[in-house]
Amino acid sequence: MRSSKANVSKYTPPLFWDFNDLTGWVDATQVGVPNYFIDNGYLNISTNANTWDRTKIKTVSTFTTGTYSWRVYVPAMGIGDMASIGAFLYNDDTHELDFEIGYGNQASRQELNAASDDLVVYMTSQANPFQSIKNKIKREQWHTLSIILTLDSKNKYIATWKIDGATQATRSLTYGTKSKFNIFCSLENLTFIGDHIPNSKNYALFDFVEFSSN
Repeated sequence: MRSSKANVSKYTPPLFWDFNDLTGWVDATQVGVPNYFIDNGYLNISTNANTWDRTKIKTVSTFTTGTYSWRVYVPAMGIGDMASIGAFLYNDDTHELDFEIGYGNQASRQELNAASDDLVVYMTSQANPFQSIKNKIKREQWHTLSIILTLDSKNKYIATWKIDGATQATRSLTYGTKSKFNIFCSLENLTFIGDHIPNSKNYALFDFVEFSSN
């Protein structure tokens, strides 16, 4: 029986990192010692109190259009601590797309009418163009964070941020697939997301990261 290759569609299976180990990832810590380890199939990543630790890992490979997803446990986090859970895509400082989750400073919490069990999540394009949308997210729960990159008619990226399947923000970007992204998981002590240097050690758990091409 003759087969026809013309009827066989190309399929690229998704890449799935379940954090049984760190194969495919490298250290990207900027400040402090690398504070992460594999814990029963989770990536446990943390920063120390009274520091400006910036703990990160990134994929060895880079990617373009597709759906990027992180399954993250968002803990309580220290009240007012300047500590941010990061799930983001990075090419350089002007080609970066982020989820950043932290306690939030008082002004942001009041603006969002945040309850005691809410943290603040920022969804940001760092430049080209800049956009930063913030919303509430429940603490002490698992959440799936997704960034979807498609192309418009001019082959420029359109970025869509989703939390647990619900669209939170969309932005047309001024660049396309010449800018490829490493995938990052991080916990960083950053000034914008709280009211004081962290008083406590903060952590997050990553269950998996997945990339599926469009």
